[in-house]
Amino acid sequence: MSGIVKSYADGEEQRCVLEYVDLSVGAGELVAIVGPSGSGKSTLLNIAGMMLSPDEGDVAICERAVSRLPQRAWTKLRREQIGFIFQNHQLLPYLTAEEQLTVMLGADRNATRELFKELGIANAIYKHPAQLSGGERQRVAIARAFATNARLILADEPTASLDSERDRQVVQMIRQEAHQRNKAAVMVTHDQRVLDLVDRVFRMEDGKLTAA
Repeated sequence: MSGIVKSYADGEEQRCVLEYVDLSVGAGELVAIVGPSGSGKSTLLNIAGMMLSPDEGDVAICERAVSRLPQRAWTKLRREQIGFIFQNHQLLPYLTAEEQLTVMLGADRNATRELFKELGIANAIYKHPAQLSGGERQRVAIARAFATNARLILADEPTASLDSERDRQVVQMIRQEAHQRNKAAVMVTHDQRVLDLVDRVFRMEDGKLTAA
């Protein structure tokens, strides 16, 4: 990400949320972005994931410039290159936990069950999202991100619904996914307890991103 600028209307004024932000994350690297609420962390993540376009600046994924591609190309790249872990899970209510991966992504059933076992949700396979706890839904969302061949993992507060023991395990799994499968991973978090597990930490404040 190079020279990223994003503003929103705030009454009659424009509020600059991101002010010429630069961020480069390499394959095999896990980066954390910390900062106060409203500082622009999630906006930056959404631009990185091509969910939102910048007012200025460029985004490149796997050395391919994507900022100015048509929206149809964005959809294809998101599906093929990016694994999202959303804070609000975004699971489909009419599919079981297993089907969130096997039906929606075409993931292998045995691999899905092994992944669920590693995440401690093997008993959730046949349950629908409404039957799962918040922590279980979050781990299904993490499994969904891992089940693709995406080169980039974007995680928005992935430990928000988890206890202290499970949150470290989840971040360790994101770290392992990045390191062993040579993926880039960016995690927005307020959880100071897991920062020792990441490779680099950046701080977002007043629209500016700096190395922490």
